[in-house]
Amino acid sequence: MFSITRKFRSLAALLTVLLLAGCATVTPYQPMKNGQGYGDQRIENNRYRINFAGNSTTPRETVENYLLFRAAELTLQQGYDYFVMSGSDTEKQTRYQQTVSAVGGYGWYSRYYGLGTGVSTAYPVNEYQAQAYVTMFKGKRPAESAEAFDARQVRDNLGPLIKYPEKG
Repeated sequence: MFSITRKFRSLAALLTVLLLAGCATVTPYQPMKNGQGYGDQRIENNRYRINFAGNSTTPRETVENYLLFRAAELTLQQGYDYFVMSGSDTEKQTRYQQTVSAVGGYGWYSRYYGLGTGVSTAYPVNEYQAQAYVTMFKGKRPAESAEAFDARQVRDNLGPLIKYPEKG
């Protein structure tokens, strides 16, 4: 009876982990929702502060690509052609997730009393948030400026990498 209970608990724990893992997806490209997505604030007529915050399954590179894509998208929406990013920064926030697995337990098993033991494991969970100031300009991007980005080219090149929220 003890081995059946242990097998059942192990199977239940495995199914729970798989179910939770299936729910975790990369933060989609969307306006800020529940602390995830992009946000922007107008500072001057042609200058914005933008940010993108991902969840624990969103890699740093994706967060930075989404920030760059947002800069290009906003530049074009405002009627400009290219932009310069300054003060860009990506922060990593780490928290620790703890799991506890118990083996056995106190109770009556067959004809024996038992006292179980537990094992606790902690693992790091990282979340990234990127921010930058974007200044927008009209006309052709200056070829000599390595800090200037052509908004249409950025949009076209990063567009295939963008994951939008599922409709439903």
